[in-house]
Amino acid sequence: QVQLVESGGGLVQPGGSLRLSCAASKNSFSRYNMAWYRQAPGRQRELVARITSGGSTNYADSVKGRFTISRLNAKNMGSLQMNSLKPEDTAVYYCSLLGYGENYWGQGTQVTVSL
Repeated sequence: QVQLVESGGGLVQPGGSLRLSCAASKNSFSRYNMAWYRQAPGRQRELVARITSGGSTNYADSVKGRFTISRLNAKNMGSLQMNSLKPEDTAVYYCSLLGYGENYWGQGTQVTVSL
């Protein structure tokens, strides 16, 4: 069993920045693809960004140029740098680890963008 713990969420004004972190308990973290998803009230969970075990990244169109996903395999950690935040970025953000027929989720961290 793998535990994923997100941190770094909070309240920020439009145009501000936040950095989310995801700490994994699995020592083979580097072999898995990692992703960030988000879910706003009344909406389906959606993919925000993904980074493969090899370091390739892809982003939702809505966050391209504003968000950056990264990973630090030596520390079993990943992050999501979010800049130029908009009110529509408000959601619970989840870290996910995927690979080898396994899929793990964190408990989520709330991000609220508001004046």
